[in-house]
Amino acid sequence: MNVIDSSLWMEYFLGNDIDFSIRSAIVNIDSLIVPTICVYEVYRKMLTEKDSSVAYVLAGIMRKGKIVDITCDIALLAAGLSKQHGLPMADSIIYATAKINNAILWTQDQHFRHLDAVNYFPKFSI
Repeated sequence: MNVIDSSLWMEYFLGNDIDFSIRSAIVNIDSLIVPTICVYEVYRKMLTEKDSSVAYVLAGIMRKGKIVDITCDIALLAAGLSKQHGLPMADSIIYATAKINNAILWTQDQHFRHLDAVNYFPKFSI
């Protein structure tokens, strides 16, 4: 199972150059877990980058995966992970969602790079 962090969803939707393995993880809908907070973050960003109808269609693409709401168990684990690793709230919720679902987190956010069950891809720079 895979959780795609908001950073990679945005790169994918903006048509930026991303690794083929990331594209493969995104289109493998049967193995895709989508935390609701990722839907929020991506939809919010796409509202500024695209128009609202495009943002809504892109959110619909995300909804093809297994949507996971924030449960009490996820919230409690996220709080502990936030304290342990210094993660911001949204990122700790995303990471907790991956851990509870025994999934790999795919991200380009640096603060995840040394954590277990993470596929980290540094941001491409010229």
